[in-house]
Amino acid sequence: MEETGPGPGEEQAPPPLVRRKAARWCAWLLLLLVSGPLLCRACDVDGVTPMPQLLAFLPWLLAPAGTALVLAAGTRWLTGCAWALVAVLGTLYFLPPYAAGRAPASGPVVARLRILTANLEFGGATPGLLEALRREKPDLVSVQECAPEECAPALEGAQVRAAFPYRVIVGGGRAQGSALLSRFPLRPDGAVRGTLAMPRALVQVAGAQVLFQVAHPMPPVAGGLELWRTELGRIRAMAAGRGEGPAVIAGDFNASQDHAAFRSVLDTGMRDSAAVLGRSRTPTWPSLTAPPLGAQIDHVLLSSALQPDRARFLDLPGTDHRALVVDTTLHG
Repeated sequence: MEETGPGPGEEQAPPPLVRRKAARWCAWLLLLLVSGPLLCRACDVDGVTPMPQLLAFLPWLLAPAGTALVLAAGTRWLTGCAWALVAVLGTLYFLPPYAAGRAPASGPVVARLRILTANLEFGGATPGLLEALRREKPDLVSVQECAPEECAPALEGAQVRAAFPYRVIVGGGRAQGSALLSRFPLRPDGAVRGTLAMPRALVQVAGAQVLFQVAHPMPPVAGGLELWRTELGRIRAMAAGRGEGPAVIAGDFNASQDHAAFRSVLDTGMRDSAAVLGRSRTPTWPSLTAPPLGAQIDHVLLSSALQPDRARFLDLPGTDHRALVVDTTLHG
């Protein structure tokens, strides 16, 4: 029987060789996308744009790496199979929490503290923050992007003042403003220098003096990576020189555990509460897709005298960040 070609209006399928080449090209492009950030992570550097931005979403590199492995295997591209397998295994290797296995706090428990941190996105989540303060009843609060028009006046209200009689509120712009709230007596202790306000205070808790620092470095946007590294470096310097007393650094770090600049802060001995509790991959930004998709860039870091017991993530309307609440015990 004589074979006929495709009829009018019918498209001829591409030959197998063309399909195989197209699949290999797709696999190659996906592997290029994955390999850059994985190399940066392995070499303990953040690299240049777009590497820091991709590193924030490192767990989700499994999707393109896995797709590349399927395409390479389907076209019998042995080099691509090996490359993709290394990419998948490398991503899996970096998934566990960083520096979460340090020894827990020891000594008698002298106080229990609930710590809340929230980025209000230009003050837009101020009503949600007020509701969270009433519901959660934290002891220490770190607020970022406390706009002078909405947030600052609200925190000076009678109800908030009654619950948190001690506070530091600084900054003049919608993004620059920050606040520290406390149920315990505090005194201002300077600030980490940055584009956005990062105040610090010494809080008196059960006879102990707790250093409480707001973190809010600039984000790693294209053209702003050096500023981001510099401001995270200043936070690291503060953490390294904090002394022997208990310390808390809480806020929007604009960095995840997959950024070398953030890991350098942890290398000073501070512990990431969520990581200690096995929740280092719970996203806090952007709230539109978190969970399940996003990056954890909001953190509560604790020194060795403080032990995290529980971490919860709150959705506040009006902001692109999720708030973080951590229950801790202070050991003498």
